[in-house]
Amino acid sequence: MSIDADEIAHIEELLARAPAETLFAELRERFPDLSLTRCDASDIDTETPFREYGRYSLYLVDSADHCWRLTDDPRQATGLVVAVRKALS
Repeated sequence: MSIDADEIAHIEELLARAPAETLFAELRERFPDLSLTRCDASDIDTETPFREYGRYSLYLVDSADHCWRLTDDPRQATGLVVAVRKALS
């Protein structure tokens, strides 16, 4: 599986506008074939995100081989990691 430019645009739109309460449900509904992992930004802060949107950092996952790894190539992506940054007060 891969993620095309239209899907990246839709993911970006959701990360930019969807309320935090519904974001992950909307991502799962729109992209049922992609694995989706949610984590705190501090859990993955040694990696470079594919893109960043407000409170969220987006990472792409490639699980074509037995173990998954992060990728910056949407053509290789089989899943998403969305890291949530704490809101600044």
